[in-house]
Amino acid sequence: MSLSVDPLNQEFAPSWLESLYREKAAGLILYGRALGLSHQESEDVLQETFLALIALDTTPANPVGYCLTAFRNRALNYRRGLWRRLARELVSQAWFEKDEANDTQEQALMATLATLPCDQREAIVLKIWHAYTFEEIGELAGISPNTAAGRYRYGIEKLRNSLRRGYYEHSERFGEALALLDTTRSIRQD
Repeated sequence: MSLSVDPLNQEFAPSWLESLYREKAAGLILYGRALGLSHQESEDVLQETFLALIALDTTPANPVGYCLTAFRNRALNYRRGLWRRLARELVSQAWFEKDEANDTQEQALMATLATLPCDQREAIVLKIWHAYTFEEIGELAGISPNTAAGRYRYGIEKLRNSLRRGYYEHSERFGEALALLDTTRSIRQD
């Protein structure tokens, strides 16, 4: 998907908007996924957001922040629809598209990310893929920076634990060593 501007309509899509689209479109689709939308729904919200940005009379003071806020608001409104919600729940198992090239650890991470609460997914995506500070995440989500940091921290910890469990379960030799250590007594005498 690309934002193309033909010479006749150049006035409708200023250069700041085109560069913003090139830099943020893929990240915004991922952000929409983190907010609970399907890939197609995220693309629809992305299009609505940029159509609204084209209609602006002036360039916002902070175009990236304005764009993320506009996208988030549209995504949350879009998600509220009952029929969309029901359809989304039916396909919740396929939150991320499966790619044959992904390795097992990446697949485990994606599956675990899909199981996190929406607010933790949102904090992780904004922090890692959009390089937002906790203050910026808090401002965007309408929460304190400490709450944003907590959501991020709890989500990352759940991801770490899931990956560790997956590693232990798939590594019999390592698992046997842990079982052996669990059965031994301490040789330290006080």
